[in-house]
Amino acid sequence: MAGRIARNDIDEVRARVNIADIVGDYVTLKSAGVGSLKGLCPFHDERSPSFHVRPQVGRYHCFGCGEDGDVFEFIIKQDHTTFQEAVERMAAKIGFTLHYEEGDGPRTDYNQRARLIAVNEAALAFYQAQLTTAAAEPARQFLGERGFDPAAAQHFGVGFAPQSYDATREHLRGRGFSMDEILAAGLAGQGDRSPYDRFRGRLMWPIRDVTGATIGFGARRLLDDDKGPKYLNTPETPIYHKSQVLYGLDLARRDISKQKQVVIVEGYTDVMACHLAGITTAVATCGTSFGVDHIKVLRPMLGDSAGAHLSQLGNIVFTFDPDEAGQRAAARAFAEESRFAAQTYVAVAPGGLDPCDLRLARGDAAVTRLIDTKRPMFEFMIRRRLADHDIETAEGRVAGLRDAAPVVAGIRDRTLATAYTRETAKWLGMDIPDVRRAVENARQRAGSAGSRHDDRRTAGTVPVGQAGPGGELVAPPEEPIAGLRLLPNDPITRMERDAVMAMVQQPGHVGVPLLGLAASATFSAPMLSVVRDAVVANVDAVGAGDWLDRLLLDVPTPFRGLVQELALAPIPARTDEDLALYARSIVVALVERDLLARKASLLGQLQRADPNEQADRRAEIQRQLVDIDAQRMRLRADAEAAS
Repeated sequence: MAGRIARNDIDEVRARVNIADIVGDYVTLKSAGVGSLKGLCPFHDERSPSFHVRPQVGRYHCFGCGEDGDVFEFIIKQDHTTFQEAVERMAAKIGFTLHYEEGDGPRTDYNQRARLIAVNEAALAFYQAQLTTAAAEPARQFLGERGFDPAAAQHFGVGFAPQSYDATREHLRGRGFSMDEILAAGLAGQGDRSPYDRFRGRLMWPIRDVTGATIGFGARRLLDDDKGPKYLNTPETPIYHKSQVLYGLDLARRDISKQKQVVIVEGYTDVMACHLAGITTAVATCGTSFGVDHIKVLRPMLGDSAGAHLSQLGNIVFTFDPDEAGQRAAARAFAEESRFAAQTYVAVAPGGLDPCDLRLARGDAAVTRLIDTKRPMFEFMIRRRLADHDIETAEGRVAGLRDAAPVVAGIRDRTLATAYTRETAKWLGMDIPDVRRAVENARQRAGSAGSRHDDRRTAGTVPVGQAGPGGELVAPPEEPIAGLRLLPNDPITRMERDAVMAMVQQPGHVGVPLLGLAASATFSAPMLSVVRDAVVANVDAVGAGDWLDRLLLDVPTPFRGLVQELALAPIPARTDEDLALYARSIVVALVERDLLARKASLLGQLQRADPNEQADRRAEIQRQLVDIDAQRMRLRADAEAAS
């Protein structure tokens, strides 16, 4: 069985992919000098571009928020993929066959994945084309009755599977796909005598992964003679696992990351309605309840981590029908609530309308109001427990308290638990001490001090801007100890910064001999000397593809951000010739400044030396002065020759 991708293959893919082409799909890039591009950062809001890309270095860096990395890290952060998925995507883009450790050659399941995605994409194009045929009138009527025009159908990729046992598979076979591939993708089933189209006479929604690749379909029954289930999804396949996919995530992922919010709805049409109404963070599960694997998919998009700052936490909004099935779905979601650090909310539409029906009946604004009037999950669950009892009677209030107390007891954030104790007392019309005792008894029965929210993720249950347990706010990350913004803004430090920048970015133009001379230069900014030392220590690797990686490994961890900034900062040169001349001349200026400083020091020593008693010392100083003048002459001659 294949394991990790071979290291050499990873390096080869990284070297072959032009990072500017990949980033350019997400960011509008403009020239920022030779070999440098810039644009608005996709990872934080800004008005002036501070996001730089260096194709020759193969890295990006934002001087505003500090995000930095190579092409794989960009794909991981932007599309929320794993590292392996990012490498595989880039390999597929350039047509490179990957090899895997602990295997005997190319990974067959990766090749299979590419083929299964291809057959699904071909099926999608077929279904979309079928939507315009006469036979698809029931599908178009279904969409129209729910307020979706042809443009909406096109945007969401909606199509129609013809009422035929072989139309889809024959079309796909005509496109070069084998019957085994069509079966493996779940587009056909194996009958007693022959394969048959799985989806027939149904409205089709493509289910895509986070990268936008079609991995399966959801199909809605339309015809009276269709005796199958109302909704039929692709079965489990090597690329489609219903517990791990969310419909609409490919369209919603960027806004989820930007707004730090996700809205969980119950159906495909609800996702469409929300997006068309402006709630572009809506997604839906695909034939299964919301669970642990869905949380894993959403967590990186929401910045959902125990150590996240309060201002970075997102929120999850669940929409449920008010019927019994919706209430069960709410209970299931509440059971998973503790797995989020983000704040969880519930939105229930008035009159029992789902988002699609709500939009149809009351317009887009009503869908927006539904999300705006969301209630915290804890409040929703407590009130739901109380609603099962007649709290107008003493017996009903006591029974309601017993039912709601375990919910409050499950809040480990004591500050929030105390607040909900007071709220529960108010809703019941009971004394706070009585409710507090009931909550404590429920907590003791649970056998712990609360099983839901541990202190490490307390921020997830506290509204942004309020205190955590004990009254403290979660502290923001510490400031780095090394970075370009921390350097003094005087002419000497700027010259030192630019010289080290040239050494990092253009060591080949600077040249190994000159880098050697720079090894003894003194710096007014010690953090720059740390980077210079790493450059000098790696002169044998000048021109190597992993040059920057070597520097990052050789500097202490707190200085890696500085190296990344120096590697991506724009150099003031318009042409390649200007770049080479500038890189060498700025390092020459650094070395000559150091030589002049050493000459001044030696002249002072010479003046102070006693001519009668320190003849040998004076002779040594004069020899060093001659050597310094010779070095300066060679530097000037080399600089003139280079120009």
